[in-house]
Amino acid sequence: MYVCSCFGITEEEVRARAAAGAGTPRSIASACKAGTDCGSCVRRIQALLGRGAAPRRHAAGCRAVAGSAAPLDEAA
Repeated sequence: MYVCSCFGITEEEVRARAAAGAGTPRSIASACKAGTDCGSCVRRIQALLGRGAAPRRHAAGCRAVAGSAAPLDEAA
């Protein structure tokens, strides 16, 4: 089954790259370009690597505490 349609990368190829030492989505991307075009396969690559979904990044300078709407600087 294809993981990355943009570059035709299969699950087997991602697993083979991981077995060869590419243990992060970034290292998979460096090895075979998967995840570098549209990005829709990155979560699937993470799952294949056993990493689960990465947390979403917040806007710069807004590091919120879980369960709180206030930035860390104002939480204290």
